[in-house]
Amino acid sequence: MPHPKEKDWKGHEYWQDIQPELRTAYSAICAYSCHWIPAITGFNTVEHFKPKSKYPHLAYDWSNYRLVCGKLNGRKGDHEDVLDPFTLPDGWFVIDFPSLMVFPGSQLSPEQAEQVIKTINRLKLNDEDFLQERAEYLQDHYVRNYPFSYLERKAPFLAKELKRQDLVERIKEIMNF
Repeated sequence: MPHPKEKDWKGHEYWQDIQPELRTAYSAICAYSCHWIPAITGFNTVEHFKPKSKYPHLAYDWSNYRLVCGKLNGRKGDHEDVLDPFTLPDGWFVIDFPSLMVFPGSQLSPEQAEQVIKTINRLKLNDEDFLQERAEYLQDHYVRNYPFSYLERKAPFLAKELKRQDLVERIKEIMNF
């Protein structure tokens, strides 16, 4: 179906069938939160980065699919003010320690920083749920002694930020663990 219209796919949402392949391809990491989506209790969805309602010709295009947790898929909806995580250079989003809040990188132009802020606000990446989840991943490593490779697999953005900021060894004292 090269150019489907919404009426053509209603009841035939074949992209749902590729969820297992997306989970494997992206190691079960949500494209927007950069956190692992549990297989049994998580709610992963096939998100159309370019909304299928506005770009029906991309409804069945693999390059338009993102593995996203259900909460963030719902928050993005058909909005187009969210940056594509597949095209972002490193450093556009950063984590502040100890607040665990996500902010724009300091090297960005005002226009780029505004795009990052719009994404953070649209997806509510700094809501209490996400702050708590980031804290729990840190506690898993630093209090419960899970290996750092656990953080790299389950919360790769968090692990990357710890390394980038040279905090891997010092975060325990910063976070008061």
